[in-house]
Amino acid sequence: MPRFAAIDVGSNASRLLIAQAKEPTRVRPFRSMRVPVRLGHSVFQTGRLDLATIDQCVEAMRSFAEAMEDARVDDYRAVVTASARSAKNSDTLLERVREETGIRLDSVDGTEEARVIGLAVKEAMDLEGHALLMDLGGGSLELSELIPDQDDTGFTVSLAIGTVRLLEAFLEGGKPVDEHQDGLVREYIDRLLAPHRREMRRRPWDHVIGTGGNLVATAQLCPADDAGSVPTIDVEKARALRDELRGLPASERASKYDLKADRADVIVPALYVIVAMADLAGVKRIEVPGVGVKEGILTELVEKHYRVWDYGKQDDKVIAAAMQLGRRYHFDERHATQVASVASELFDGTAELHGLGDKSRAILRVAALLHDIGDFINPRSHHKHTQYIIENSDLMGLNPEMRRMTALVARYHRRAHPALRHAPYKSLSAENRDRVKALSAVLRVADALDRGHQSKVEGLEVKLKKNSVVLDVTARSDMALEVWTVERKADLFREVFGRDVRVKVRESDRAAAE
Repeated sequence: MPRFAAIDVGSNASRLLIAQAKEPTRVRPFRSMRVPVRLGHSVFQTGRLDLATIDQCVEAMRSFAEAMEDARVDDYRAVVTASARSAKNSDTLLERVREETGIRLDSVDGTEEARVIGLAVKEAMDLEGHALLMDLGGGSLELSELIPDQDDTGFTVSLAIGTVRLLEAFLEGGKPVDEHQDGLVREYIDRLLAPHRREMRRRPWDHVIGTGGNLVATAQLCPADDAGSVPTIDVEKARALRDELRGLPASERASKYDLKADRADVIVPALYVIVAMADLAGVKRIEVPGVGVKEGILTELVEKHYRVWDYGKQDDKVIAAAMQLGRRYHFDERHATQVASVASELFDGTAELHGLGDKSRAILRVAALLHDIGDFINPRSHHKHTQYIIENSDLMGLNPEMRRMTALVARYHRRAHPALRHAPYKSLSAENRDRVKALSAVLRVADALDRGHQSKVEGLEVKLKKNSVVLDVTARSDMALEVWTVERKADLFREVFGRDVRVKVRESDRAAAE
């Protein structure tokens, strides 16, 4: 029976969950571990991971690696969340974990974190209606709108509101909270939630669902009287508990409510967030199914193993996120979709040359859709503005590394070729630099074929010759400008693939009829 493992390296603790699956619907836990390594310690104040904490994290990963080896795990995914996203030296952690334990640790952004948790929640609960998911971690708060009947996610936002972050910024460790600190925490939370007030109150919520260790603890301490099978927080009880616990030192909180030491200090900032979110959403109850990143990872691993994972739906979400971002910056949607379509056909037709897979195709499609969004800032050097926008935007379904590559491919659709003098490009691995160069070469040709932004290409057939790539184009109108532009922009393609690009044009039947 195949076994799978999920590792979640959070800001307050690291967790391992191993499960075995006889089939996609028959998954049961095999082993779980939790190591209280506070990776978020000081990082939200200094911007760097503490070296001693990195040592502790590496040791935790070593113990997880041994557990996975003992269990003979067939596949796994390991992620690190807000603490690494915020750290300038996160590469040190990722490299040490890989070299010393063999575990490939993936730094994920808030959007990916919310997506994975959404998988777990939908697997654990039968949701109907309008649902809000709030995942509270040590470094961030992820909010996402779940649309169960569409099996989709609405808005998603990641906010710098985490329990460790609040504890170290405004509170004195495990000491009681004074009136001044109380005011600071409330003001900070309200300020970060304020821009989302309209979205949160646009329509009533049928469910507000909370995930994270502090939500689980709060559901046990403040249970709703009429909760069903899913543990539920009574918000008024949570409000009363917040006011009680903020007046106690962590040691008394721990002894009175049987809390672990690494929970007793962060439970207070967690209660501030829980109450503020409930008030903003206008609810008196928060459901806590007791699942999170680990369970979402396992759901995805198992479904992919048994070949029931819907890759098309995953790709659709990536494209939908790109379209949403493009519209935010008022892009030329007709041109963007045309270039994306042509780029995809070029990619498929030149597969023998580049040997790249589905992940690269997704990067190319998103880069093609968004290559001109920098025009919103300034048409001059818009390719550089495009790179900045993509690098600093959340795109559902793209991890940070894929987003960096997407930004670079979009940037290199014009002007300078990829070069080591460009720091973001140089920072990539050699393999990913080659990937970016190949995808940029394809995008430049695709963009050239819609030089006039008139979607003249109605059909495209790619033919690989010994020394050239022939593009048989069916066009609705004269392509002289586009052919001339391809000749000018195909230099990178020649450099990467060692072949010229030749365009042959024939008039479409519709154009001939006109």
